[in-house]
Amino acid sequence: MRTILLNRFPVRVLPWIVTATLALALMGCVTPSYAQTVAVMVNGVPITNFDIEQRTKLDFLSTHKSAPRQQIMEELIDEKLKIKEAKQFSVDPTSSDIDAAFAEMSARMRLTPDQLTKTLESQGIRPDTLKQRIRADMVWGSLVRGRFKESLQVSEKEVAAAAVAQGDKDEKGDKADTESFEYKMQPIVLIVPRGSPPTTMELRRKEAETLRGRIQTCDEANALFKSMQNAAIRDTVIKTSADLPPVLREVLDKTPIGHLTEPEVTKQGIEMVALCSRTPTTVDTPRKKEIREKMYASKFEAKSKAYLQQIRKAAMIEYR
Repeated sequence: MRTILLNRFPVRVLPWIVTATLALALMGCVTPSYAQTVAVMVNGVPITNFDIEQRTKLDFLSTHKSAPRQQIMEELIDEKLKIKEAKQFSVDPTSSDIDAAFAEMSARMRLTPDQLTKTLESQGIRPDTLKQRIRADMVWGSLVRGRFKESLQVSEKEVAAAAVAQGDKDEKGDKADTESFEYKMQPIVLIVPRGSPPTTMELRRKEAETLRGRIQTCDEANALFKSMQNAAIRDTVIKTSADLPPVLREVLDKTPIGHLTEPEVTKQGIEMVALCSRTPTTVDTPRKKEIREKMYASKFEAKSKAYLQQIRKAAMIEYR
């Protein structure tokens, strides 16, 4: 049997979970019913009324509305089928993998895993209810990407055709950025120890501005910052326009070659970037990347839906 490796991508499980804490605060404390009456059997695996109640509460966090019972039941059926199918291809994350994904989600909410657990439990929601959802989405994404990798690829021809069809406009109807550059950069930091008074940070910022006016080439930047105390210049980083956020691209496009970007205050101190070169490239553009990602997502969604329907047709689903 083939083995498909489990990808450790950020779990796209619940975009709505970021708002969970606020939603939970609005919910009244409800004592769950622990009756384990079976509502449906999926290939011999039961889904109980309690499972449905739990998922209903969890789904409420996203919409602030109670979803129809049948909809919740179908979601749980799909998850059982996804997990079973994934196991047949050795896509089966460990408890540690799920706990790690749960911890990442907690961190995005600025909570510890224990805090998120206690918040859920205080509202009668078991942490395992959320972890089961995480598991299903994690394994299904890995399974679909692994089994249908070739058919999910988006060719340059497809991207070019889509760009022409859209008139090279972005979502707002504005002219899209069709130029692309390869940037060679060296990050620089003037270190400010944590806990230093604001005056120290301000002095280093002024020092950075002075040094910025002196530097004309990356060789000069290397010679200067490698010899300075409490300063560092990193190895060369190469990125294309498609790799960078629009704000940083705009800054680099306005920076003369060999010069430094404006000083920025960070946790490490005062940071700048030495722009060593900016070369036109045909590798990719921000617009092409945007089109490619949307086309990939569309293909993935279609393949995922068709695959799930196929699995459902072959499944033993018995409603009680």
